[in-house]
This record gives sequence, structure tokens and C-alpha cells, in this order.
Amino acid sequence: MDLEEAKEFKERCTQCEAVSWGLTDEGKYYCTSCHNVTERSKEVINTDVIPNTQIKTLNRGLKRKNNSEKGWDWYVCEGFQYILYQQAEALKNLGVGPELKNDVLHNLWKRYLQKSKQAYCKNPVYTTRRKPTVLEDNLSHSDWASEPELLSDVNSPFLESGMESQSDVHTRKSFRISKASQSETSVCSGSLDGVEYSQRKEKGIVKMTMPQTLAFCYLSLLWQREAITLSDLLRFVEEDHIPYKNAFQHFPEQMKLYGRDRGIFGTESRPSYDDIYKKTIEVATFLDLPRFPYITEDCYLHPNILCMKYLMEVNLPDEMHSLTCHVVKMTGMGEVDFLTFDPIAKMAKTVKYDVQAVAIIVVVLKLLFLLDDNLEWSLSNLAEKHNEKNKKDKPWFDFRKWYQIMKKAFDEKKQNWEEARAKYLWKSEKPLYYSYVDKPVAYKKREMVVNLQKQFSTLVGSTPTAGKKSPSSFQFNWTEEDTERTCFHGHSLQGVLKEKGQPLLTKNSLYWLSTQKFCRCYCTHVTTYEESNYSLSYQFILNLFSFLLRIKTSLLHEEVSLVEKELFKKKYSVTKKKSKSKKVRRY
Repeated sequence: MDLEEAKEFKERCTQCEAVSWGLTDEGKYYCTSCHNVTERSKEVINTDVIPNTQIKTLNRGLKRKNNSEKGWDWYVCEGFQYILYQQAEALKNLGVGPELKNDVLHNLWKRYLQKSKQAYCKNPVYTTRRKPTVLEDNLSHSDWASEPELLSDVNSPFLESGMESQSDVHTRKSFRISKASQSETSVCSGSLDGVEYSQRKEKGIVKMTMPQTLAFCYLSLLWQREAITLSDLLRFVEEDHIPYKNAFQHFPEQMKLYGRDRGIFGTESRPSYDDIYKKTIEVATFLDLPRFPYITEDCYLHPNILCMKYLMEVNLPDEMHSLTCHVVKMTGMGEVDFLTFDPIAKMAKTVKYDVQAVAIIVVVLKLLFLLDDNLEWSLSNLAEKHNEKNKKDKPWFDFRKWYQIMKKAFDEKKQNWEEARAKYLWKSEKPLYYSYVDKPVAYKKREMVVNLQKQFSTLVGSTPTAGKKSPSSFQFNWTEEDTERTCFHGHSLQGVLKEKGQPLLTKNSLYWLSTQKFCRCYCTHVTTYEESNYSLSYQFILNLFSFLLRIKTSLLHEEVSLVEKELFKKKYSVTKKKSKSKKVRRY
């Protein structure tokens, strides 16, 4: 670009009325104020090749698709298809097997397109000019097993081109993105059906949204029984290891996105655990999915394995794992039928595997230490005295010391997390605009924001933001070699257990229920205590595990109540007490 050579061009810019021109590499004039490119080209005299002959510089860039430069024709479902492809690739980079993308998620998406009548059917719902063509063999069926064509396509890669979902030649045409004509492209959205899609409210049809993409990913992970829980998935989304926020930035340049597309693909909030959990059940029910593969004891999602994982993460003794396994066995929460997801059941629901495992740990802590801000400190005094007298023996677990170390680590981790959330930029690098006329203004504003950020960073001398951290299943790491922080993994529970060989015979003979009313009929309706009435130690444990899973403390408290209901329904009798908290006496 040469500003000196462009001074001879004195016309005003049609966009901003400025007279400030530069030259592109192709020899066209562009406005240095708003970056508007004109059709005028500078005449160049080249006497070396053709003497005394004037020629015009040729444009070596991409040809314009049409006068309005609105790019390709594309549908909203194709946008979500591309986002699913990016998310599947991200999961693959995190260590998930390639069959999740090529087989499971691929077939789930095909089934959704068929059920929603967007493809793989005789009469798609498209009302615009370009209609996808599908194979006549792949018609709609209600029975999963009656669709061999749909499910046996395991050798075809899932969206390998990034813009196609079918492997065969005929079906591939259904997602072919064609060049747009000015008469066909919507003036209110970049996609052909953006306006219609945002207004569509068809009963019985699950409309695709950005949170639904995570529901599809979690269903695929659950089908494959991968070592990623729902809380892990949402944390990887939060850390930008999986595309979600501003995922449209990865769209090809020819897929123009504006207008109503903003509300469809734009995200301005983080997905919540409850929301994605409900949408997962909603999608699975809508797709009429069969019973998922069994969750057995050797699966990562089994509570025995997840309990061990979370015990290690919060620095609790390894001996507690035998107690959690005993609670799992007593409550029946480790049974295959209880853990396996069955969408076609009358009451379709999937287990919150990570929340359930954490709730079991909380119940075991209450069995051992009561967590009433009294007994746990008395037991800590006994453990402290024993450890001082027997320094060579295996140390007893000191709850007070664990509490102090974990609270310090938790406060530091939470503070860093809150600071990162405060600095989080929701604005995309690729600006969104309501109409194509607003594009120059949007890009100009974005450029001004970037320049101001650079200038402000220079003035305050702030360091550039660090890159993304490498993904990890653990947020806290504890090792015996760490001299600054005590690792409690090898500590003994001898100070809180009676020496009679029975796994749940503890020195503590009392227990307070997390519910104010414990119905004799064990109905699902319970009235919980207010959070202000909880003991400080119990509140800390709830906050700690809720932070690990990125869930609300109320959700964890409800799961603890469910574990207690199953536990005491089978083993213990409830005795009424005059105090606010109820006591349970063991037989």
C-alpha cells in the first residue's frame, strides 16, 4: 500500500465522506478512515514490458460473490453442524477416541436432522429456494433398530470437510453451500433461514441452540463412557478448550453472519450445569435413543472410581475410599440399572455422576465427624496429641489441620478464578453487526477498541494476558514431596473408627439429616434448612465441592439429601429430637 501514490485521487468516500486514500496490493483505492474499497484502480505505466502502453493492475484476490458481498447460501443447521465439528475436534485433542466424532456424534446429528425434518426425509422444512436432496432410503422411522442405513454409516467421517455431514455423494448434496444471489439471500440475516428459524415455534420439535451443542457432546461422551463428566465438559468450555463462546469466529469467511444470526449463534453467558443436564435429557428423549451402554464397576463414571478421584483432589485420606464404597453398596447407587441412562423409560433421567460421587463423600464425612462445629474439633485435638507422641507411626487424620490447608488453597484458587472471570472478554474478534450496511462501522469500532486496549496496557505497564492453560482433570494437586503443604492421602482414620472390624462403626454415634422434614413415605418433597443454619465446617465442604464442579451449593445439598434418604431408608431408623437438627441412632 502506498499513500503517496494515492494522493492524486480526490474523490470523497461514499461511506464516511473522507478524502484519505491508499492503494491495495491489487492497485485499488481504499479509504484509510473506514477501509472502504472502491472499484477504481490506479493506472500504471510499465514501459519495460510494453512501451508507451497504459495497463490496469489486475485483482488477484477472491472474486466477489455478488454486488452485496453476502457470501454463500447457508442454513442455520449448517452453522450448528460446523460448530459441532469444531467441538468434536476439540474433544479429540483432549484425548477422546476418534470414534466419538466419526460414529456417535455423527449419527446423533443425522438423527436430529431427520427427526426435525431438516434432512433425510421426503419433505424438508426449508421454505427458501435451495432445498437439500436426500436419499429416499433414509426416511423417518420411530424405531432406532429399524434404521440400518442411518446407524451403519460408521465408516464415513463426520464432517471431514468442515461443511459436510454425509459421506455418500447423493446425501452430501444436502449440505452443499452454494453461492448466493442477491434475490435469495435474507436481508435480515446472513443465513437463508435466520429470520424464520428465530421465529419458529413448532410443538414437539427441539430447536437447536448453542447450549444444545453441549448436550449433543455430553450424550456422545456418555454413550462412549469416556472419562469426562458433565462438570469437566463445562469447565473445559469455560477455559476455552472447547469452542462455545463466539464459536462462529471459526466459520469460513464466505459464511456471512449478521442480523438475526447474532441471537442464534452469539453467547453472552456461561452454560450452567442444570441447564445442560436438562437439555441432555430433552435431546435424548426427542431422538428416541435406546438404552445407553451399561455403566459397570470398571467404568470411569461409576461412583467408586469418581469417589477415589475426588478424594485425591481434595486431599482426603485414601482409607475413606472403602467407606464410600460401602455407602455405594448400601444405597444401591452402584447398581447397573441405577447408573445406566435409559431415555425411553417412563421417567427418563440420567444420573448426575459427578455430583452423586461428591455427595457420597460429604455423607461419609458427616458419618465420621458429624460436622456440627463441635465433634470434628474434639476429634482433631485427639489426633493432634497422638501425632505429637507417635511421630514415627502412621499419622492420624487431623480434620482441623486439613481444614486450614484446604481453606487456604481453596481461597487462592477461587480468587484467581474470580479475577480471570472479571477479565474475561465476551466481545469477539470477529465483530457482529445487525445488517451488512453496518459492517464498516462495526469493524471500525472494533479496531478503535483494540487500539485503546493496547494504549491503555502500555500506559499502565500491564503484562500481556497469559495463554490458555493446558487442560487437566485435576484442579488441585497434592504430593508427598510437597514440603510446604501436607498431603493427607496416607493418613489413618484410626482416631475416628472403633477397632471392631466393622467398616462403618465410628466413634461418633450421632448424625444430623440435611432435611428438616424426613417423610416416612420417603417422598421426593423435602424442606431444607436455610444455608445460614449450616455449621461452618459443613458450609466450607459444600463450597469446596461446589467450586470443583462449578455448580450451586443448593444442587449439591439436594444430592446429599437424596443419598441420605437412600442410606437411612435401608439401614438406620430416624428418632425425633427436640433440637432443630434431627439425630439418627444406629442399631
